[in-house]
Amino acid sequence: MKTEYDAQSIETKWQALWHEKSVDMAVEDDARPKYYCLAMFPYPSGQLHMGHVRNYSLSDVLARYKRMHGFNVLHPMGWDAFGLPAENAAIKHNVSPQTWTLKNIDQMRVQLKRLGLSYDWSRELATCLPNYYRWEQWLFLELLEKGLAYRSEAEVNWCDDCNTVLANEQVVDGKCWRCDQAVRRKQLAQWFYKITDYADELLTDLDQLKDWPDSVRDMQRNWIGRSIGAEVDFSHEDGQQSLRIYTTRPDTLMGVTYMAIAPEHPWAQTAAKENVEVSEFIESCAHSSTKEADLATMEKRGVFSGHYVKHPITGKHLPVWIANFVLMSYGTGAVMSVPAHDQRDFEFAKKYHLAIKQVIAAQASDEALVELEEAWTGTGTLIQSGIFDDLDSESAKNTITQYLNKNNLGTRKVQYRLRDWLISRQRYWGTPIPVIHCDICGIVPVPQDELPVTLPEQTAATPLSKNEAFIHVECPKCGMDARRETDTFDTFMESSWYMQRFCCADHDTAMLDASRVNRWLGVDQYIGGVEHAVLHLLYARFFHKLLRDQGLVLGDEPFQRLLTQGMVLKDGTKMSKSKGNTVDPQGIIEKYGADTARLFILFAAPAEKDLEWSDSGVDGAYRFLKRVWRMLEKVEEPLVAGKEDIKTLRRHIHLSIERVTHAFEHGYAFNVAIASLMELSNHLQAFQAVSQAGKDAWQEGMVALVRMLTPIVPHFSSECAQHLGLDGDAVLAEWPKVDAQALVLDEINLVVQIQGKKRGQITVPVDVDKDTALAMAQADEKIAPWLEGQQLVKVILVPKRLLNLVVRPL
Repeated sequence: MKTEYDAQSIETKWQALWHEKSVDMAVEDDARPKYYCLAMFPYPSGQLHMGHVRNYSLSDVLARYKRMHGFNVLHPMGWDAFGLPAENAAIKHNVSPQTWTLKNIDQMRVQLKRLGLSYDWSRELATCLPNYYRWEQWLFLELLEKGLAYRSEAEVNWCDDCNTVLANEQVVDGKCWRCDQAVRRKQLAQWFYKITDYADELLTDLDQLKDWPDSVRDMQRNWIGRSIGAEVDFSHEDGQQSLRIYTTRPDTLMGVTYMAIAPEHPWAQTAAKENVEVSEFIESCAHSSTKEADLATMEKRGVFSGHYVKHPITGKHLPVWIANFVLMSYGTGAVMSVPAHDQRDFEFAKKYHLAIKQVIAAQASDEALVELEEAWTGTGTLIQSGIFDDLDSESAKNTITQYLNKNNLGTRKVQYRLRDWLISRQRYWGTPIPVIHCDICGIVPVPQDELPVTLPEQTAATPLSKNEAFIHVECPKCGMDARRETDTFDTFMESSWYMQRFCCADHDTAMLDASRVNRWLGVDQYIGGVEHAVLHLLYARFFHKLLRDQGLVLGDEPFQRLLTQGMVLKDGTKMSKSKGNTVDPQGIIEKYGADTARLFILFAAPAEKDLEWSDSGVDGAYRFLKRVWRMLEKVEEPLVAGKEDIKTLRRHIHLSIERVTHAFEHGYAFNVAIASLMELSNHLQAFQAVSQAGKDAWQEGMVALVRMLTPIVPHFSSECAQHLGLDGDAVLAEWPKVDAQALVLDEINLVVQIQGKKRGQITVPVDVDKDTALAMAQADEKIAPWLEGQQLVKVILVPKRLLNLVVRPL
């Protein structure tokens, strides 16, 4: 064999052989148990980063491990190819997003293959291709017919310079993240999916996901935000209209001193036409953020609307203020304000000299009526609440809600924080929405036999609204001139169902081939960053339920187990080009090989934790592989004179098999598994065979070491297996089994205590009796001196643990 470990030639050799034999392809109609392992597919930026290497190494080690356990493994890869970055790059380089994206896909495919990732490339898909997104359009039309897709006015962040809607995350200090111009809020006709129809199911089914991190399930629960409260009507003083609000604290209703409405509320818009101060305030609000985190910290501002409403129980007139912290998109765009019991309302009331009325106290007493320095947000006993005085908060919630309902003033209501999914974007690089606008017929679905509505190729990534050739079309109903919808789907749409499509990526007559899909689903293991805990994972769960209700899939949930891996850090912060602290995976692979990169990334930290990059750690991983490589030379070494402990060596071998298997099967403790393999390699390196039996035991250990390294460093292990004379493909070989007999100890170390203090230890047969253990302790040269001049009072043997001697002076 070669004396030097040549990673480049070894890895190139085995990748070619695996490709030739298609060893990574999932097989249909197979009797073996299935295992579907999936990592979140990447956006094709054109360049792998270390986060990719970690994510995809984690999925690959699991896929390879399961193959070695006899599973028929589906481990696919594809591309989340639509999105804003491609548009920006296309504009910068004056090419079409299609050209840019497909070129990047080709580059990244080569990089992923160079890592030795065991993907079934026959199932590769790209979401920007018509053969994928046509079925997304088909599903949209099905949901449109059912009323689960609809068009409605919505408040959006709008950039006039870019002529497009921006997500909240794309608004930075009130300005567009791309052109740095002021962003304003405006109402725009948008398309939605009725995810709220599934809110309760999305919430309750989280209890099925026992193998998801609790933190992710909690984030989804909070995002869905189920609450029980009351809807209450506050009548306008003119008696012709009213404000409807929702509150989770009906027990504080008697403490309402003013109302707050959103700047976009119809009452506010009416007031703006009559009052310059109101108009200027509303205009200033149009340029502020709508992110909840920003709303919580921004200065609370408002202006009196000129309107009053009546308290539903007391009849007292309450002023209606327009406030920058109320959003039209949440609830009814109006809230009741109880400054004594809500800190935001308290600060607003103090600023604008509005009344503050305390109606809950820790106990009903006059002391509760002292002037508040901050809002009392806890529960307690009702005061200053008329007929509801002396009720505790929980009882008051029910009693007041019942009173409202009985008097037709309000009703109990279950509400969700979750809002319907806004699925349309005013961008070019996305899936066209398959509807036509006709002045005569209104909104007309594109006939299904005309799908897909193909995205026209453009050099400049300008919105479809400027592409006249695309826009103008005949109405499918009346034949008159009409216009295509020019919005495209939110790119979360494409990433919400790719896991189902991978099961039948070549199917061209329907969205899914139900028989194949249901053979593979659910995904046994899904892997990705925790930053996707809410949006992507929630939308994917929603989509699965839509597909289920279309009769295309079985089961309620798409993913059985979820691993959210930590980030890769350098110098304590996330790797970023702007920070100049990135590490190029290609450079590491060229210097050390893909297996070294994989070994380090799996060993450096537990999978769920952040990983701190270490150049010395990479060197250490490389040295370990070279050391194991040199150990192969012992295959040809002659026997030596001396002693050998075959039983101890075999115990180390099978303890390692037991520990590594446990690390794989219980959690994702790959770093623990690798540490155990390094320990085994030390025992094997130190062992010198004296007999053929000893050499056979060493060979057994090397085979076990190489087999268990296979999921982690597959090229290296395949080459080692060949040098050990093993037949077949190492990546498909059977995982080593524990020999229970090898773990049985003949002797153990028994701690000896005298008067409760450790005085030494003795090596004894594992089933030693009390008398024998005592005799061996008395004969031990370190223990015997402690027994001189002492009378033995009592002997206590704890089997396999300790011998305790109680003595007293003679």
